Amino acid sequence: MSAPSISPTRDTELIDLQQQVARLQALLEATRQVHSTTSLDQVLMRVLEIVVRELEMPGAVFTDPPLTYGMASSVECENCRFPLRDKEGKLLTELVVTVPPQQQLSIYEQDFLEGLALQAAVAVENAHYHRRNLEWVRVQRDLDAARLIQRSLLPQEMPTIAGYSLAMRSSACYEVGGDYVDIVELADGSHIMVVADVAGKGLASAIVSTSFRSAFRAMALSGLGMEEMAARMNAQHYAEGAESRRRYVTAIFVKLDAKSHEIEVVNAGHNPGFLILPGQPIREIEASGTPLGLIPAMVYKSERMTFEPGSRLLLYTDGLTEVFRDLDEFGSERLQNAFLECNSSECNAILEGLWDTLHEFSGGAPQEDDMTAMAILRMPS
Repeated sequence: MSAPSISPTRDTELIDLQQQVARLQALLEATRQVHSTTSLDQVLMRVLEIVVRELEMPGAVFTDPPLTYGMASSVECENCRFPLRDKEGKLLTELVVTVPPQQQLSIYEQDFLEGLALQAAVAVENAHYHRRNLEWVRVQRDLDAARLIQRSLLPQEMPTIAGYSLAMRSSACYEVGGDYVDIVELADGSHIMVVADVAGKGLASAIVSTSFRSAFRAMALSGLGMEEMAARMNAQHYAEGAESRRRYVTAIFVKLDAKSHEIEVVNAGHNPGFLILPGQPIREIEASGTPLGLIPAMVYKSERMTFEPGSRLLLYTDGLTEVFRDLDEFGSERLQNAFLECNSSECNAILEGLWDTLHEFSGGAPQEDDMTAMAILRMPS
């Protein structure tokens, strides 16, 4: 009995099926190669190599970034451009294929290239994500280093002054911030303290605060009077140019003479200091001039007062008053009351209590601004 014959039609269908399997295998292999790297240039070059070698084309080109493999032709055939789009449909780049003269792409070749373009788009998008992640890691590493440097520039410990308690606390909203707090001991044993706030937040404000630190320390040690020191710091900051003026600085300076128990305060556009003297209502030490760097030739006035036993002074930045619970702002009045209620004779405990009050008010919400404060207290006799 003779074997049944295979009709030409069935034979053709079998060949077509085998070709489709081979094409699918080729596309799968091409996909594997395309996804084998996270480098954008390598992804694009691998796609061009696959096009030229697998389809035996003279050349292929990516439009953005411009990249060519093989012989690129200025004459384009119909349906030879294959866009690569991201998940939202935005054009990433375009693959342009160069075909042999007087030829057009076959249906098989177009299907292969369309499938390859889809896979290449995914690989290109992944390469973009990978590059952004690497850039973010580098930026984060730099910011971490900047945070450590900025914290090292703050006083590492408060000086010991007989009969007084001093404390400071500062926490940045981001990795680095524009708040600044410092204390400098002078040759005569007195101390000059400052709490300052650079306009804005983040790295730019942190750079300005570092420049402010250098100017403050140099002028504090130069023997200038408090009013003259504030005026010169204002002039210097203004002279640094328009960009620095946009990052103006509010600051409140305090000179404490522990021998005469006298304080002298200059407020340059800063939040009012809260002064509590025994037996008196709480007093606000208001600004006597504009923030530093805002207006040239500004004249500042200082206030002198005796710091009696039991007196307390709070210097702070607006990050403490601008804590929110929904739309309700903590505000200066609540901060005053919280400071009044902190009856500890130890300034670290006073600041700890203020921070606990703010945390409780906000319900533990993330910090939205730099927060800095300094407390000065003369022990009761």
